[in-house]
Amino acid sequence: MKDLPDSQDIATLMDEIGRRARAASAELAFAAPEAKRRALEVAAAEVRVREGEIIAANEKDMAFGRDKGLSAAMMDRLMLDAGRIEGIARGLEAVAAQDDPVGAVMTEWDMPSGLHIQRVRTPLGVIGVIYESRPNVTADAGALCLKSGNAVILRGGSESFHSSAVLAECLKAGLRAAELPEDAVQLIPTRDRAAVRHLLTMTAYVDVIVPRGGKGLVGLVQREARVPVFAHLEGICHVYVDAGADAEKALKVVLNAKTRRTGICGSAECLLIHRDVLDTIGQGVVRALIDAGVEVRGDAELQAIEGVVAATEADYGREFLDMIIASRVVDDIDAAIAHIRQYGSNHTDSILTEDDAAAQRFFQRLDSAILMRNASTQFADGGEFGMGAEIGIATGKMHARGPVGAEQLTSFKYQVTGDGTVRP
Repeated sequence: MKDLPDSQDIATLMDEIGRRARAASAELAFAAPEAKRRALEVAAAEVRVREGEIIAANEKDMAFGRDKGLSAAMMDRLMLDAGRIEGIARGLEAVAAQDDPVGAVMTEWDMPSGLHIQRVRTPLGVIGVIYESRPNVTADAGALCLKSGNAVILRGGSESFHSSAVLAECLKAGLRAAELPEDAVQLIPTRDRAAVRHLLTMTAYVDVIVPRGGKGLVGLVQREARVPVFAHLEGICHVYVDAGADAEKALKVVLNAKTRRTGICGSAECLLIHRDVLDTIGQGVVRALIDAGVEVRGDAELQAIEGVVAATEADYGREFLDMIIASRVVDDIDAAIAHIRQYGSNHTDSILTEDDAAAQRFFQRLDSAILMRNASTQFADGGEFGMGAEIGIATGKMHARGPVGAEQLTSFKYQVTGDGTVRP
């Protein structure tokens, strides 16, 4: 794909993409489950066949990222190798194998009037997905929208321009093989940011916008969108080590939550430690993080541990996406909850405890999209939730919260059946 020149009429381009997406969505809405499954299976095979082409395209993107001065974490998000490409193919196959949500009866009942009423899942229509850096989102978002009967307009980050283009072509190859409309998956063919702003106002064509990226991107979308938004806000994820924590579990979970992959939204960004275990489990966990190469920015009490540096107020509530974690000692579970309410982003928060009452209190009193007990925040992922893939982690309070999979990309309609039934 070649980037369009600045002189390109963005409004005309985007309106044409929207018109074609709307037409494709009308056809895809009633496509047979078998056709959608075949499209995704062929797309997965195409990804494997074109591995070399994808890697070559990704090398161009990596060079662009280096020239742009991207951080190591962002470069890690951008990079594709054979293992990650195989992961993309398997993700497509996992979505293909899922039950088709379209037409599923959510509930049904009979009325004394003689009416039989069904609430049935139906596609949203056209979904605009705006994302940064990670080219695998092209495949994940395209697959989930296709599975749920929605057309999708994809706008990847400027860094992933070439990788995303090849992955989009793989999805289109699957659509052709299944005799489904190719316009069901469209990648905006320009880096021009004016295309994003136009997409946000295309109420005639687009039903939902899903932004997947940093605070700057999501903030722009929330400010300027006239189309409804499934907000994927930054992942300010907390791990709270409770007084009832198990030492071995705490060590394993905290290290994994921070260091497995620092550049993903499920990476832990703040560690809270109950005062009663500061000198035991807390000391061990903090030292293990430092030994692993993590910069621990702590409060005054934690600075007594060799290697901990002073935290500023700005460090709490910050998404580092790097080998850095903020940390604080709390007096009790309620202080931990208060901290998370103040500084969290309603993404994912985890409590480490063997105390059932403490875990229940944590779950009841916090309203994050994902709450965990004795588990790493890195599990905040649609694939790990059995969804095959995700289009993002929704942190708002619309009907889609947490990992947004195919089922969350549907709405519903009522199908009402009578037998010459009239209302008195």
